[in-house]
Amino acid sequence: MNKNKEIIHTLLLVLAALIWGCAFTAQTIGAEYVGPYTFLAIRTWIGFAALLPLLIIRYKFTVRDRRERKIISDNRTVFGEKKDIIVSGFLCGFFIFAASAAQQIGIMYTTTAKAGFITTMYVVIVPILYVFTGKKIAKKIWGCVFLSVIGLYLLCMSESLKLGFGDGIVLLCAFLFSLQIICVNKYVDRVDAVLLTCMQFLVEAIFATICMLIFETVSVEGLLAAMPSILYAGFLSSGVGYTLQSVAQKGLNPTIASIAMSLESVFSALCGFIVLGQALNSRELMGCIIMFAAIIISQLPDKQDISDKILNEED
Repeated sequence: MNKNKEIIHTLLLVLAALIWGCAFTAQTIGAEYVGPYTFLAIRTWIGFAALLPLLIIRYKFTVRDRRERKIISDNRTVFGEKKDIIVSGFLCGFFIFAASAAQQIGIMYTTTAKAGFITTMYVVIVPILYVFTGKKIAKKIWGCVFLSVIGLYLLCMSESLKLGFGDGIVLLCAFLFSLQIICVNKYVDRVDAVLLTCMQFLVEAIFATICMLIFETVSVEGLLAAMPSILYAGFLSSGVGYTLQSVAQKGLNPTIASIAMSLESVFSALCGFIVLGQALNSRELMGCIIMFAAIIISQLPDKQDISDKILNEED
């Protein structure tokens, strides 16, 4: 991937982080009226339904294009091999659901500040997991990871970090989100991005619905009161946000992707200030600045890249 395309893909992930960050405020409001599994189930079904028309249109255009170019293909697998579609949809969907469920359970036993910091530790977990696969991470990226962790600490933490039961569950949530990021990165080149998003939503919605029916009681009054928040989370956070993730992660360094998506914490704090009146102190503002700096630095070209560019221009 060339540098310009990499920057565009990173900006798309920043946009996704903005949408997810604002969704935190919507979820806070919606949580006053419905249970977590109810909110998760309905928003995911909405996101799934919102993407179906786009998926159908893309399917028709893909089939027509292949027929015009006389490419022989099974119409049922024009978006990828059936095995990859099923496996990627199940894994990504399960990890999204499991991470969200772990976060909701963990936050019952820890503070919101700790949960916010620990959840976004996927910034560190993603490159660590890639190291175990034998892949090398550039020193500059490790520096950006370090800056991101400092920024997240300043933004989210106001007390000493002691890993209790709830903290451990939220750390499991961060690990699960890391696996989802890696799964998307693995399969996005094999499966159409919109189809991948639809499949993972379907799996997530099924799991969330089962838990909703088992653990929660749904009331019409509560649903109506929470509906504006659910609609935002369904159409924008689920439908648009995760589609942007699937599209933007294609060919993008997964560590850079995780750093960009970690800006969700920054945007949630800013949205909380604007909508809910939750003011940011100087320490939290410094955390925002450091995290944005990490994003910018991660996109600056290396000396080798600049030298190669100059040599190419001379040729």
